[in-house]
Amino acid sequence: MTEQSKTALRAELLALLKKKSVFHGEFTLASGAKSTYYIDCRLTTFDPLGASLVGQLMHELIRSEAERRTVQIDAVGGLTMGADPVALATAMASLASPRPMQCFAVRKTPKAHGQTKLVEGNFKNGDTVVVIDDVITRGESTITAINAVLNEGGKVAFVAALVDRQEGGRDKIEGMGYPVVSLFKRDDIVSK
Repeated sequence: MTEQSKTALRAELLALLKKKSVFHGEFTLASGAKSTYYIDCRLTTFDPLGASLVGQLMHELIRSEAERRTVQIDAVGGLTMGADPVALATAMASLASPRPMQCFAVRKTPKAHGQTKLVEGNFKNGDTVVVIDDVITRGESTITAINAVLNEGGKVAFVAALVDRQEGGRDKIEGMGYPVVSLFKRDDIVSK
């Protein structure tokens, strides 16, 4: 992907996020914190155009970061439900690369029947993965996904987020030893 095309896709995705996924008012976040704005990325990531843009840009971000760190990524995924469309779009965008990435989802609780898995999809013991999240606020969802991957024998290369709310989550995750990259930060998306 050329720098020019990446810049154009990024501008298009940013405009879509601002239009569809940012709300102002009084909100309680998953962390329990109160906020005067809410970023609901699912309205963008479940949109066909949004999913295409997210997939292309997240794949490029992950490919670039993996190259910089000289690691090979087997799969991408994170805690259901916010990470699911991002992970699938990213894996689909990787089809054109020499080594496509697989996709997985981490359940909030293990399935009660069948194989009783916590990590679903194309993930296996020994895989090197990127844990994905749509929005990182305090990092709890991402940390839950990291721990599930580790408990199932996976290796986490780094974390990739669509949006970093810049509220301590990145620092907490990086404090555990997992680098975090994001396409956007709160200040890119939310007007002050």
